[in-house]
Amino acid sequence: MERIVVVNFGGQYSQLIARKVRECGVYAEVLPCSASREKVSGEGLAGIVLTGGSDVASEFPRWLLELGVPVLGIDYGMQVMAIAKGGSVQRGEPCEFAHSEITYSPHPLFAGMTGEPVWMNNSVRVAKLPNGFAAIAATGQNPAAAIANDETKLYAVQFHPEVHHTKEGKKLFSNFLFTICGCTGGWSPAKLADELIAAVREQVGDAPVISALSGGVDSSVASVIVHKAIGDRLKCIFVDHGLLRHNEAREVLAFYRDNLGMDVRFVDASERFLTKLIGVTDPERKRKIIGEEFIRVFEEEARKLGGADYLVQGTIYPDIIESGSVSGGAVVKSHHNVGGLPKNVDFKGLVEPLKYLFKDEVRELGLALGIPEHLVWRQPFPGPGLAVRVVGEITREKLEIVRLSDHIFRSEIAAAGLDRSIWQYFTVHTGVRSVGVKNDARTYDSVVALRAVHTTDAMTVEVAELPYSLLRRVSSRIIAEVPGCNRVVYDITTKPPGTIEWE
Repeated sequence: MERIVVVNFGGQYSQLIARKVRECGVYAEVLPCSASREKVSGEGLAGIVLTGGSDVASEFPRWLLELGVPVLGIDYGMQVMAIAKGGSVQRGEPCEFAHSEITYSPHPLFAGMTGEPVWMNNSVRVAKLPNGFAAIAATGQNPAAAIANDETKLYAVQFHPEVHHTKEGKKLFSNFLFTICGCTGGWSPAKLADELIAAVREQVGDAPVISALSGGVDSSVASVIVHKAIGDRLKCIFVDHGLLRHNEAREVLAFYRDNLGMDVRFVDASERFLTKLIGVTDPERKRKIIGEEFIRVFEEEARKLGGADYLVQGTIYPDIIESGSVSGGAVVKSHHNVGGLPKNVDFKGLVEPLKYLFKDEVRELGLALGIPEHLVWRQPFPGPGLAVRVVGEITREKLEIVRLSDHIFRSEIAAAGLDRSIWQYFTVHTGVRSVGVKNDARTYDSVVALRAVHTTDAMTVEVAELPYSLLRRVSSRIIAEVPGCNRVVYDITTKPPGTIEWE
C-alpha cells in the first residue's frame, strides 16, 4: 500500500495534513521527528511531508531529504529544509499569521490553482535560497513564499494549505501526491475493516475482552470491529455515570441489544460519579476524575465476569491530539479516555482500533461494517458527558437544566430538518446567573448557552448559522419549560480559538 509519512516536529497541524492526504485517497500516517529511518522508509513510502515546531531543530535528521522520494516542507518544514540545504531564514515576531495574496509560478505543484489569499506565516522568510532551489511563489512581503528543487524532488511552502481557510489546499496536496509523488490513490477508511479486525485478533489472542460503550459512533464502531474479531469473548459494558442526556441510557441499550444484537451489561454508577465530583470546578480535574472512575468501574465489572485482559475504547485521532499524546503536541484538554486515564490499571492493555482515524472516517468505516445508518450518524457525545457542559461545580439542579434544555434544542433542530446537516448541537450551563422577569416577578436564574457547529474532523469547526426564527423558538421554549433558567445565548465561537465543548 502506498503511503505518505507526515513527520511531526511538534504542533497539531500534522493531523490535519494527514487528513487532507487521506481525503485525496492516499493513506497517510503521522510519525514523530524522533522516528527511526527504518520506520519512515518502510513499505510503500511514496512521499514525506515535514511540519510543526516553533524553533528550527538543531539536530534535523537530514536523511529525511535523502530517501529518494519527494518531500514537501510546510512552514516550519520549509525552514528546516532551507537550512539543511545551505539556505538561511530570517525571523520576525512569532506567529504573525495572516491572509496574504500569493502569486504562483507555472509549476506542477500549483497546477490548477488561481492564487487566492493563503494563510501565511509572515514572521519567517527564506533570506538565502538553498543550493539548487528556485522560488516558485511569492507574496508582497515574501519573494520566496515557496521553493523547489525539481532535481532532488524537494519542495516547500511557507503557507498552510491544510487549514480550512485555504480552499485550494486540497488541490496542492493532490498535485504533490499524484503529479510529483506518482501515487495512484484508491485508499479509503472502508477498506480498513479487514485489516483492523485482523489486528485486534493478533493483539488479544484468546484473552477475554470488555468494551466501554458510550452509545456514540466511536465506541459503536470499535465494539463492532472487536466483536467481528473475537465474537462472544467480547462483553460490552454501558455505564450510567449520572451525566447522560435525557433518556440516553434507555436509547443506548435499545440500540445495542435490539439493532446490533450485542451482549450489553448496564451499570448504574451515577451516585458514585456525582459524589466524586462534589466541589470540583477545574475542567481538567473533572475529566481525570471521570476517566479514573470509569476504569475502576470497568475493572470491577470485569472481575464479576471472571476477569478480562483488555479494555476496548473508541479513542479517535482528535482525542489523542488534544490530550497532547502526539509527540510535541500541546495539551488542549485531557480526554477521559486518553489523558484522563489513571497510570495503574488492572488490564493488560487497551484495544483502540480507531485511534488513527478522524470522525468522518469512523462513520465511513461504520457504514462499511454494516452498522445501521441512524447509529452511525448519531449525535456525538463526549465521554465525560454533561460534566463538560456544566461550567464550574456540578450539581443535580444544573444537570437537570442542561438535560431539559438540550432535549428541547435537539428536538427543535430535528423538527426543522437540520439534524443531519449540523455536525453537533447542544446546550451548556454557563455557570452565570442573570436578572430576569417571569410572571411579573423578578428572577435571578441560570444562563443557558446554545452551541451548534459544522466540522468533518473535530479539529476545526465553524459555527452553524441557525435561522433566527429557530433560535427564538428554542429560547422561548427553554425559558418557559426549564425551571431555573431565565436567559438563553448563542455561542458563535469557532475552533480555534475555542473548543467544541466549553470545558
